[in-house]
Amino acid sequence: MAPIHRRPDTLAVGALLAVVGGFLDAYTYVRHSVFANLQSGNVLLFCVEATARHWRRAVLLLVPIAAFSAGVLLVEVLGLARVERLVRRPLRLVLTLQIAALSVIAALPADVPEPVTTITVSFVAALQFSTFTTLRDAPYTTLAESGNLQKALAAAHRWMASREAAAARRAGRYALIVAAFVAGAAIGAITTRLAGAPAVGAAAGLLAAVLLLEIRETRRLRRRGPAPRPSSDPPSPGR
Repeated sequence: MAPIHRRPDTLAVGALLAVVGGFLDAYTYVRHSVFANLQSGNVLLFCVEATARHWRRAVLLLVPIAAFSAGVLLVEVLGLARVERLVRRPLRLVLTLQIAALSVIAALPADVPEPVTTITVSFVAALQFSTFTTLRDAPYTTLAESGNLQKALAAAHRWMASREAAAARRAGRYALIVAAFVAGAAIGAITTRLAGAPAVGAAAGLLAAVLLLEIRETRRLRRRGPAPRPSSDPPSPGR
């Protein structure tokens, strides 16, 4: 099974996605006290509610977990060889699905039932988590910052210990992703309190920008063409 996104993310794409990740987590928590991104928080809250015998609340917390699982499985299916022959550009399809889903949520009335929002946003988060996994030359996630923060600190320590330039660059990249997530969470919390449900349209707009950047990068690489292969023939005299 091949990944549907084989190209490492640029710093601009990674930062935009991290803003979206922070925004979505703040959006669902402010509106419904539920975490939309990685499901550790919802699993913890489920255990708390279940042990307190708050069964209705506990069951509701299973809804975003199930939606997240469905999104992960969809990305896995899109990576199957027989599916890839039918879906030529799965990355663009995933981004379009995310944009469309968030746009629908933004257009719904404020009194829409909570599961509609949590299911949709968790599904969108799963698509992002499973698709965008590599920043330049290193793994990362745009939905939770514990791992990115650990990698930033480890790279910064390596730079301070050895003055390795590559470690300094990597620390800076991870620090930017962490900062972008924090900024997205702050913006998401403020705009959700002010605008309510339509605020999530801002996240859809950011994902549209990511889609445009990915299309532009694909065209740039196509114009450049494949890298020339080194010749195995001996050089001619006079060269």
